[in-house]
Amino acid sequence: MGALDLGAPPPWPGGPADPYAHRPPYLHPPAETPAETTTRLRPVRARHPFRTAAAAVCVVLGLGLIGGAATGSWLISASSADPAAHSAYTVGRAAWHSVPVDTLFPRTIKGDGAGPGGSDRVWTRLAVAPDSGCTTALDPLLLKALRPAGCARLLRATYTDATSSSVTTVGLLFTEGDTDAMRALSTRFTDQHLDGRADLMPRAYPVKNTPAAGFGDRQRASWTVHVLVEVPVVVFAVSGFADGRTVTAPQPAAKAMAANATTAAAQAGLGHEAKGLADRVERGLRRTVTDRTGKPE
Repeated sequence: MGALDLGAPPPWPGGPADPYAHRPPYLHPPAETPAETTTRLRPVRARHPFRTAAAAVCVVLGLGLIGGAATGSWLISASSADPAAHSAYTVGRAAWHSVPVDTLFPRTIKGDGAGPGGSDRVWTRLAVAPDSGCTTALDPLLLKALRPAGCARLLRATYTDATSSSVTTVGLLFTEGDTDAMRALSTRFTDQHLDGRADLMPRAYPVKNTPAAGFGDRQRASWTVHVLVEVPVVVFAVSGFADGRTVTAPQPAAKAMAANATTAAAQAGLGHEAKGLADRVERGLRRTVTDRTGKPE
């Protein structure tokens, strides 16, 4: 995906101890000097002040090194035991560069029962967009609506269905927000029905020399946006016709999937395409984060 490596994730709990950590030179105090075998008294030399001071300095330095090593070891242990260091938010936020692209966006995705009337779907990946920021990849109003949670990175991929009659771009927006920020954003989208506003529709990612070559803003027919609260990610998808036709009345997936929906998008099952792909990419992300959180490497 051309992702920039921002550094490896925080070390997992239970990792190996630092082989270069300071250790006391002996496990046990060295043996005492054997007692004199003679009772003859020897003259005792006067102690030199400089030698006494030097010995005191050595003792202080030695105790400082031992104490520093012990403190460092305690801090490392405490950091490793900190559950926040390996929370779903920490792992999820790093997933855009630490998880393989084929895991986030599999080459083929099966959608059992994802189509109209419970029909099965199979989607094939056409291309993955270079990872990017959000400024050029999202409409200005959608970018403004998501701004409270921040944008760390945006990943997108475009798929086509088995008949190559529809195309769908699915995206993962990794935010900078904490739990409170994501909950507030989710509540706002739900209460204000922002996920159903056409002016907040995600942008498509066209792919040259594929069925999605003509998939642009005017070809968007149905979409879905879901703000997650378990991980700092917003999942979205937008679908359209593979023949590049212009859609004058796009419809959110929730409405296009209704039994009485009669729009072109609904009749073509494009609401099911957007929702089905977004759901499965979201499930894959959740599963990956859960595995990495529960089973640290």
